[in-house]
Amino acid sequence: MSLFDTYVMVDWSGGKDAGPTPRKDAIWACIAGQAPIYLRNRQVAEDWLAALIDREVAAGRRLCAGFDFAFGYPSGFARALTGSDDPLALWDWFEARVTDNPEGSNRCELAGEINAQFPGIGPFWGNPFPNREIVDLPRKGLDRTCVSFAEKRVVEQQAKGSFACWQLSGAGAVGSQVITGLPVLARLRRRAKTAVWPFEELSAPVAFVEIWPSLIAPAIDRAQLEGEIKDAAQVRVMAEVMARLDAEGRLENILADGRAEQGEGWIFGVGHETALTEAAIPARLANDCFALPPGIDWTPVDTALASLNSALAPVTRVEQTPTKNASGRILARDVTARRSHPPAPNSAIDGYGFAFDGFSPRMPLVDGRAAAGAAYPAHVPTGYAIRILTGAVLPRGVDTVVMQEECTASETDVQINAPVKPAQNTRKAGEDLSAGDLALRAGHVMRPQDVGLATALGVASVSAQTRLRVGVLSTGDELVAPSESNAAPDQTYDANRPMLLGLACRWGYEAVDLGHVGDDRAALRDRLQDAGGRCDVVLTSGGASGGDEDHVSALLREEGVLTHWRVAIKPGRPLALAMFGGIPVFGLPGNPVAAFVCSLIFARPALSRLAGGEWLTPQGFMLPCAFKKSKKQGRREYLRARIGADGRVEAFTSEGSGRISGLSWADGLVELGDAAQTLAPGDAVRYLPFSGFGL
Repeated sequence: MSLFDTYVMVDWSGGKDAGPTPRKDAIWACIAGQAPIYLRNRQVAEDWLAALIDREVAAGRRLCAGFDFAFGYPSGFARALTGSDDPLALWDWFEARVTDNPEGSNRCELAGEINAQFPGIGPFWGNPFPNREIVDLPRKGLDRTCVSFAEKRVVEQQAKGSFACWQLSGAGAVGSQVITGLPVLARLRRRAKTAVWPFEELSAPVAFVEIWPSLIAPAIDRAQLEGEIKDAAQVRVMAEVMARLDAEGRLENILADGRAEQGEGWIFGVGHETALTEAAIPARLANDCFALPPGIDWTPVDTALASLNSALAPVTRVEQTPTKNASGRILARDVTARRSHPPAPNSAIDGYGFAFDGFSPRMPLVDGRAAAGAAYPAHVPTGYAIRILTGAVLPRGVDTVVMQEECTASETDVQINAPVKPAQNTRKAGEDLSAGDLALRAGHVMRPQDVGLATALGVASVSAQTRLRVGVLSTGDELVAPSESNAAPDQTYDANRPMLLGLACRWGYEAVDLGHVGDDRAALRDRLQDAGGRCDVVLTSGGASGGDEDHVSALLREEGVLTHWRVAIKPGRPLALAMFGGIPVFGLPGNPVAAFVCSLIFARPALSRLAGGEWLTPQGFMLPCAFKKSKKQGRREYLRARIGADGRVEAFTSEGSGRISGLSWADGLVELGDAAQTLAPGDAVRYLPFSGFGL
């Protein structure tokens, strides 16, 4: 079960109001799964965070809030100012003394006053005002002589490149963020039960965690979107990292390593940089993932499917998404019931309720009634009845309900006109699911009814895989797009690309149209390189064999890692499986029928695995056939087929893979095994309906 439901990361700023135009070096926040938000000053940011905390707590969701400034100072500083080593007492100390508004704060003057309490000069430094001296606040760190405290916290000594919190201005300074940020956290933590990591156990509805995005700066740089402000990218990626680690069950262990001794605090992820980087940049597939064992020539269909199943792994990321928007998304983590369903015993009908032990055919009625959303507040005495409506929580003293059609009621009493059984017409608390029960498993594709289930269980957001981006590319000089004028006899309309794009959409993926490339290897290279930034996987059709104009195979062999699979299948046979620029490429046959069949048999389960879902096996039925067929041994065959009016399976009149009309005529496939066989009308065949392929 996830530790949190919602994750928000905040990039703080100690400066003045940044104005209405989003810019760097300002305050940015991001909720996992949403776009970053620009907050122009600290007052706006505090109001926004307060509203978020109130909303999440009211909805029963656990919130993890990360802030990119230190939660404490080097050992001894808190005691020197407050008389206590408690870092949270230091938060309150700052809150009582910091004045702040959109035009600025007294942080520098306060730092000078603090300096005056210790022998020597410092520890704070960095007067940012060129024309104004601040008493006891030196401009340069080298001017300091105070040796009462360490320059850096223990965690900052381990986090290479981090800055000390004594510096208030200049490149890399973080001191102003700390002085202006701690008072805000002190006020926010009083809005709801809040645990401050790593000083307190994370059992409260809200958790505050110290973050430092520069810990994984290279990964954030790689994940930064074109034109995105870096501060916005940092909070977006860190929110995704936190959500993904929690969804994968790794967050708890990382948080357990936080050190609270000496009240200094700890930066989330120090010592776990690899895990954070992996979460920021999902692992790609190994270049040799499609390699077949030595000596394999013709690959049986089952062997090819098993090889794909074992070679592939998810290439998508994990994000939190509102449950109401989760239809079609693949769950990255199990969904468990946040509360029982129903949460309390209730009535299944409109009628009259009472205690069975006090039942008599005529009973007096208590004043008032019980309705859904308007529970009866008092106890119903034994021997009395109450008017109760469907869905109403059973009042105390009520365990049985009789439907109103079996009663005759007046304003003062009710006559029961039917036999009565104990607990009839009532629902027990948790009779559907109890709090903590597994409701939906990771890998499941959310359907509208699953959204309803999760919502009924109080699950406001789910950990889901980002949608797989499936690029579709057609190749070949002979291909043209349909137009008002007819194509030349030696030209072919590009049917595969719209067909494959349609399949990707029907399967719930983000279909990316990569267009058409002629027999031009340089142009093909450019198109595939462009696809690397837009797609998670690419489907090509045509040019996948070993002929003179099979540029897909040639390019993938020269600049990628190509494996030709000669699959024993009809229609189909050649499959080019490759890695190019870190993404998998499925080279499908150019023939539309073969491309369609190979997509159903091979691409559909493979794409599901890449998307973070389950390996999909098509649904099949044994039905009598309405045709004759003699088949040779050695290849598995798939016939275009449909169920006739008499319940028997009909096959398309021609097995020729050029007959694309057979795909529209059919509503499924007949699968004939690898062995030789002779079929006569009435013999049983395995029928795979297109609905079993998600169509």
